[in-house]
Amino acid sequence: MLCLIVSQCPCSGGGNSGDGSGISPWFILLAFAGIWFLARSIWNKKGASFMGKIGKIAIVVVLAIAVVAVVVLKKGGPASSSAQAAGLPRLVDLGSTTCIPCKMMASVLDELEREYAGRMRVEFINVNENPDAAKPFGIKLIPTQVFIDASGKELWRHEGFISKDDILAKWQELGVNLAAASQPAIAPAFERLEAASADVRAKDAICYMCDKDIDAKTLVVVKSEKGDVRLCSPHCYFIMYSCLTEDKTGFEKKVSVTDWTSGKLIPVADAVYLYGLDGKTARPTIRAFADKDAGEKELKATGGSLIGWQVLQEKEMENRCGFCDRACYPVDSAKVAVGGVNTLGCCSHCALGIAARTGKDIEVHERDRLTGEEIIVKTANGSVASIQPATAVAWFGLRKGANGKFASAGCFHQGFFVNADNLKTWVEQNPLEIGRLITIQQALADKMKLSQQQIQKACKIGECAPPMTLFHRRTR
Repeated sequence: MLCLIVSQCPCSGGGNSGDGSGISPWFILLAFAGIWFLARSIWNKKGASFMGKIGKIAIVVVLAIAVVAVVVLKKGGPASSSAQAAGLPRLVDLGSTTCIPCKMMASVLDELEREYAGRMRVEFINVNENPDAAKPFGIKLIPTQVFIDASGKELWRHEGFISKDDILAKWQELGVNLAAASQPAIAPAFERLEAASADVRAKDAICYMCDKDIDAKTLVVVKSEKGDVRLCSPHCYFIMYSCLTEDKTGFEKKVSVTDWTSGKLIPVADAVYLYGLDGKTARPTIRAFADKDAGEKELKATGGSLIGWQVLQEKEMENRCGFCDRACYPVDSAKVAVGGVNTLGCCSHCALGIAARTGKDIEVHERDRLTGEEIIVKTANGSVASIQPATAVAWFGLRKGANGKFASAGCFHQGFFVNADNLKTWVEQNPLEIGRLITIQQALADKMKLSQQQIQKACKIGECAPPMTLFHRRTR
C-alpha cells in the first residue's frame, strides 16, 4: 500500500527553457535591460561626483546579479546537483523509512548505488525528515522515483515500488547508457540448446509426465485411442489426472497398475496400496498389491498403511499447485504465502505464477535444485522486490518441437539456483536437459504477461500447448 504524503507542494519544478534550468532567455534579457536603464539614470544625474556615480552603478550591478542567481537556484530546483556537473544521470527516490514499499526500495537502491558507482548517482530523500528537499519535486505519493539525465532534465517518474531490472530497463528505454566505457562486453547468458548426449532409451521406458525412467514394479498404464500411456508411478498418474479437462467419470476403468509381487498389471480400483514414507527424501511411497495378504506381509516388513483406491486418490489429490492446480507433494513444491494464505507451487515458475493468478504480492520459499539451499523471493506490484540470496537465478527448461521451435519443457524441467555456478553444475549432471539461464525477474515477468484465460489453461493437457494432445508422445 502506497503511503500518502501529508504535506505536498503543488510546484512541479519544471521549466520551458529546454536546458533543464527553467530560466527563460527573455528573463535574462530584461534583467540586463533593467541594469542598463538604472546605470544610465545614475550616470546622467546632475550634481553627483564621478566616484559616487561609479559606486552606485556597482551596487546596482551586484544586486541584479544576486537576484538572477537566486532565481536560477530556485528555478533549477531538484535538477541542480554536482551529479549533473559531473555528467552523470541521477535517480532520486523520495520516500520514508516506515512505509512498506519504501523499505522494499532500500535494497534496490543499495544495489544500484554499489553496482553503478561512477555511472549513475542514486539519491534517497526522506520526506519526513527532510520535507524541504522533497518539496521542489512536487510528488503526490511515496515512494516516487525521479529519473534525471546528465544535464539535469527530468525524463520520467514512477510512483510505488519498482524493481532493479525495471529501473535499468527504463534507463535503456529513455536512451541513457549506463555501461562504463572501459567495461568489458557482457558474456552471453548460459544456455544449452542441444542435449549433451543422445536419449537412447526406448519410448515405453520413459514416463509420459516426468520423463524419468520407469520402474517396472511401479508402472501405471492408461489405455487410450492413441495407444498406451505409460507412467512411472501412481503419483505421476495423479499428476496427469489432475491436468485432464475431460469428463473423468469412470476414468479409472482405463487404468492399470503393476502388482508389486507378481509384476502383472491389475485394475487400479481392485488393488490395495501400501502407503509409506521414504526415509531419505520424505516422499510418499506407493506399492500396489492384487492380494491383500501380500500387502499385509509387506506392511509388517516395511511399515506404512494399507489403503484402498478411493483413499489413495483423496490423499494424492489433497495438495494442489496454487497456479496450475495440478497434484503435487509438499516436499517437492515451493512454499508460497499470498494474502495471508499459504499455498504450494508445483515448480519454481508456477510458484511465481501465483502472483499473476491472484494479482497479489507473494513470498516464495524454494530450494536450489542442486544443493537444497533456500531461496526466498518477494514480489511487489508484479515485480521482484527482493531475492535472497541476491545471486539466485532461474533455469528455464526447453523442449524442441518437430518444427525446430523451442517451447517450455514443463514443470519438471524448471528450477531456481542460488547462483549460476550451481545451475551449470546441475545442467552438467543432467545431460538430457536443454534450456537457458534467466533472471528470476524475467521468470516472473513471463508469468505476469499471461492473460487469465491462459492461466486457466496452464498445464492442462492438450490446452497449455495445443499441438500436444493427450497420449501423443512429445518429441524429444
